[in-house]
Parts: sequence; C-alpha cells; structure tokens
Amino acid sequence: MATLSLTRANRIINQAFAHGAKEGFKPLACIVLDAGGNIKAFQSQDGASIGRYAVAGGKARGALATGTGTRWLNAQAETRPHFLAGVNSVIEGGVVPVPGGVLARDKNGNIIAAVGISGDMSDADEACAVAAIEAVNLEADTGA
Repeated sequence: MATLSLTRANRIINQAFAHGAKEGFKPLACIVLDAGGNIKAFQSQDGASIGRYAVAGGKARGALATGTGTRWLNAQAETRPHFLAGVNSVIEGGVVPVPGGVLARDKNGNIIAAVGISGDMSDADEACAVAAIEAVNLEADTGA
C-alpha cells in the first residue's frame, strides 16, 4: 500500500495554491489528510478568511468517510438529507457536503489522500484540488 509523504503533501498544497493564483481565485486554505484521516499538512494563504481550516477539513473528511469526492455528497444532501445528517452525526468534526473535497488515488485506485480546499466558490476549490493531485501524478476523484 502506498503511503503519503510529507513532501508530497506539501507539493499538493503548493500546486493547489499555484493553480488558484493562476486562475485569480480568492485566498485559499488547503488540508491534506492521509488515507487514515490523519492530518499530513495544512496551509492557509495570507488573507484567507477565518474558518477555512474547519471547512477544508470537513470537505476532506467527507471524501474519506464516503470513499468519493464531495461532489457526490453534495448531490446526496439534495436528495437524501437524512443520509447526510447521519454521516455528519458519526464523523468526528463533521463533513462539509460541497465540492472541494477530492480523493487522491494511485494508478490502482487505492486512496492515498484526501485534499480539502476552501476559500473561493466550491467549484474553484475543487479545480485547485484536482490540479494539485494530478500535478503529483495521482488520480483525482471528485465524486462526479
């Protein structure tokens, strides 16, 4: 089983921030959790608003908790709110069911990490996570 190094986790964050800067997005916060849900790295750009750590973490936890990116959780929130309420009640720290929580998988489909980004619109956050994951030669699972 592949593991996530601190170096790779920090590269994911750097790539996410670079993509956000290139696209002109608002200041971001990015968390990278390993496959076991442990925080591997977190950074917040200058100017990112308060609460971004919690929101980014909720997105990453949501992706790990359901085994797919949070775009899927967003759809569940609309069609099965009772399911989402249940998930939120059992996941310590809660989940945030909007795009921006993306799983990073290896070429065999194994989950290596979850990336949660918060700071701009959810689609923009997700785009940064996807770009970062792909930049470190992993596959992004948005839950689409």
